[in-house]
Formats: sequence, C-alpha cells, structure tokens
Amino acid sequence: MDPKGARELFDGQAHLYNLTFNYVNSMAVKCAMELGMADKIHSPARPITLSDLASALEIQPAKTIGLRRLMRLLVHSGLFSAAKVDGATQEQEEEAYGLTPSSTLLVKDHPNSVAPYVLLSLNSITSFNSLSKWFKGNELTAYETTFGMNLWDYMEKNPEIATMFNKAMESDSEMANLVVKDCKPIFEGIGSLVDVGGGTGTFCRIICETFPGIKCTVFDLPHVVANLPETENLKFVGGDMLAQPIPPADAILLKVCFRHL
Repeated sequence: MDPKGARELFDGQAHLYNLTFNYVNSMAVKCAMELGMADKIHSPARPITLSDLASALEIQPAKTIGLRRLMRLLVHSGLFSAAKVDGATQEQEEEAYGLTPSSTLLVKDHPNSVAPYVLLSLNSITSFNSLSKWFKGNELTAYETTFGMNLWDYMEKNPEIATMFNKAMESDSEMANLVVKDCKPIFEGIGSLVDVGGGTGTFCRIICETFPGIKCTVFDLPHVVANLPETENLKFVGGDMLAQPIPPADAILLKVCFRHL
C-alpha cells in the first residue's frame, strides 16, 4: 500500500478510537460528581494537592495513582485546572488542582449550580445503548425501549427519579437569573405567559420577579405541580400537554420539554 493510503487508514483508526472512547470523558465527570470532587476542591479556597484531595475524598492509598490518572483526564478536558506548588522540600514540586468556570457550576452550594442537571443527564446515558433496537422497534423513544415505559410514567413509579428530574430542571432554570434582566425587549407587550412543562416554576418565578407585570402560569402534570406555593402573578395548572388544551396566554414558553418526550 502507498504511504498516503496507509496514512488515511491510520487516521481512520485514530478517529474511530476517539469516537469509541469519548464516553470516558462523560464517565470521568460522573465519577468526579459522585465523589463530590468540586466541593472538596472548593472548600480550601486554594488549589489542593493530590495527596490532600485523596485524603479529603477518603481514597485508599493504593488507588492514589488511579486518582492521579483521573485528574489528568479531567484537567485535560478543562473541568479542573492544575498548577505546580511547593512540595514537602525545596526540591519537590506537587501538582495542585483548582476549579474552572465549568467545575464551579458543580459546587453544590453555588447559587447557579447545575450539578443536578448534569448528573441526571449522565445517568440517562443508559437509554442510548438501545438506539439500534429502538430504530427497529415501535416505541416512540429509546427510553421506552430501555425501560418499557416513557420517562413520565417511569418517574411516576419511581419518585426518587422524579425528584432528581425536578431538581435538575430547577438548576438549569436558575441560570436564567443571569440573563432575563437583559431580555426586556423580548417580554415587552406580554401581559400573560404560560410555561408548558415548567416543572416547579423556577423559570417563571424569575420572570415574575424581573417583570412583575407579567402573569405567569406553569402548566405541568398534576403530580408535579400539586401543592406548590402560588403568588399573585404565578399560578400552577395541572394537565397533560399532549392530551389537554394549554391554558390561554399572550405567550407560550417551551424550554426543554421537547427534549424529554
């Protein structure tokens, strides 16, 4: 084979292997979240060395080398930062890890933490294993192929998943606090708004607080909106968007509800 042909095949092999092992990055993030790594690195308010991080995470000494490899991957992907710091002696240097803008959003007590949303998404990867089976079958979604029911029915039977889902949607919506105040032209002339699939109403609460003249209604499944506190300009209506009329309003908000159908 000529050199050009061989090079193309090796490039193809490298590309395939890169696609094949892309999941490692996602699983590394999942591992970091389950260990509470962002919170531990955030706690000292300064970069933390590998040995201190291993101690804070209660990692067995024999697995420190594995932690080093994990941190190398997470630094390479940009989730954490790394810098050299003085070690035990003048001749020694250690690598210390800090937060980046991405991992800052994984700190649990951060006002804009999206940790619940990221963890929910990472836990949902299972359904992607059924994509080929889904294409051959009659189910509407790969989620149904994997779990035998759609996401909404599954959450109704598994309250802990529903709780995780609602927290995820709330955390994602909290980011709107950073931009809604700059979107005044978008909301001009709107007196009423209905958020379809608005969950526990986090996004609507932000809109109501920013634009008190807008009357907001959250329209979601009855068990999602049951007993949620209302205000003068925020109401909750239970119903199924696929089977019942959406409450009338000047504007309809559709955030990420289509992504989960």
